[in-house]
Amino acid sequence: MKTSKARGFNTARDWYHECVLLHVLKSLEKRNFAASYFQTIDAMNKNLLKIIPRSATVGVGGSVTIRELGILEKLEKRGNTVFHHWKKGLTETTDREMRIQEGQADYYLTSANAITLDGDIINIDGIGNRVAAMIYGPQNVIITVGYNKIVSSIDDGMRRSKDIAAVMNAKRIDAKTPCATTGICVDCNAKHRICRVTTIIQYRPWQTNISVMLVNKELGF
Repeated sequence: MKTSKARGFNTARDWYHECVLLHVLKSLEKRNFAASYFQTIDAMNKNLLKIIPRSATVGVGGSVTIRELGILEKLEKRGNTVFHHWKKGLTETTDREMRIQEGQADYYLTSANAITLDGDIINIDGIGNRVAAMIYGPQNVIITVGYNKIVSSIDDGMRRSKDIAAVMNAKRIDAKTPCATTGICVDCNAKHRICRVTTIIQYRPWQTNISVMLVNKELGF
């Protein structure tokens, strides 16, 4: 009986998340974004491999979501040139060069810190290369988002970006910030603060093709 009930609970959760994601999909389409919905990560990856040509260069922002998908290994294995600054052995100079190459790639893969029910795409960066590339540079931008990134409003998105995503990222990179120790954002003025650039993309920028792929899974920070 316990197993049967657990399945019932999961079915209700999946149904709820799907309803929310499909609502967001329609909101994004109204704002001129290309949007798609997937029930599984495998289905999303298959679609990414289908729409990204084998000859295309691919840039990747600082995204835990993209790494969790496992898509980078698949792209490299089939022959795509992938630029991403999480590669080991980069110096301060080569790190900057890699970030520039990311922003000049044919396709740019990233995620978002939050997306509202109305279709506002919210991000906070420390350097700004990720959000800059999302807005202008690569001709094709693909944003992959799990249901955990969906919020009700811009205010909720800002809170999620700072209180959840930024805190976890600060811990991931061992930033010398209060939140990396306490787990709580205090909107610090620390020397190594990582919340420095905030963007809200409300409609698709005219010269950038932005696709948002929504998946019924929890991904990233």
